[in-house]
Amino acid sequence: MSRISVRGFAVVSATAVTAVGSVVGVASGSVAQNNDAEATASDATLLADIPTGQQAQVQTASLTQQADAQAIQADASAKKDAEEAARKAAADTAIAKKEAAQKAAQEAKDRAAAKEKASRSAGDFPVQSSYSTAEIQAMARQMVPGGQFQCFSYIVDHESSWNYHAVNASSGAYGLFQALPASKYSSAGSDWQTNPATQIKWGLNYMNNRYGSPCEAQAFWAANHWY
Repeated sequence: MSRISVRGFAVVSATAVTAVGSVVGVASGSVAQNNDAEATASDATLLADIPTGQQAQVQTASLTQQADAQAIQADASAKKDAEEAARKAAADTAIAKKEAAQKAAQEAKDRAAAKEKASRSAGDFPVQSSYSTAEIQAMARQMVPGGQFQCFSYIVDHESSWNYHAVNASSGAYGLFQALPASKYSSAGSDWQTNPATQIKWGLNYMNNRYGSPCEAQAFWAANHWY
């Protein structure tokens, strides 16, 4: 059906409705309103100007456009969130790596300082026939980095109570650090049996080489009761 035939059909239909309304109005005793009839005919004509199929297409296109706009907005929001999360993760990773590098550098510095200090100080003490606990501790304070001394002292306290001649009757472990065999001390000096400074040097090197520091050695000892 062409637009002309549709329009004509609408006009005829509107005229018919108006005529029926007039008859019903007369029969019921009411007065017909010419203006209403004209408006009805005009509305029918305007609706007939847009084919039904085209109206559906227009509505479908409008809904599709709205859905596309919403999808684009959602994609942009998701992309922004993902970029922000990636930036945050990268920043956190960079901070963690920096902190780990700083910690590792400080630990390496402490170990190097400890080794240098022990090597430099082991022979700096006058040889005596015997040493008191206070004298041995004073030696250790001069050889062990200040931040590590409490941990170092913890191990010596538990191993020998600062007795450089201490011997384990069962195993034969000897000295401040209960080295087994006792001859291990000789790597720090031949006077290890009579000079506590030599034993201190050996013990500090052992803790640094095996655990990284006296405090790390102390943590292991506390958990296992040996080191």
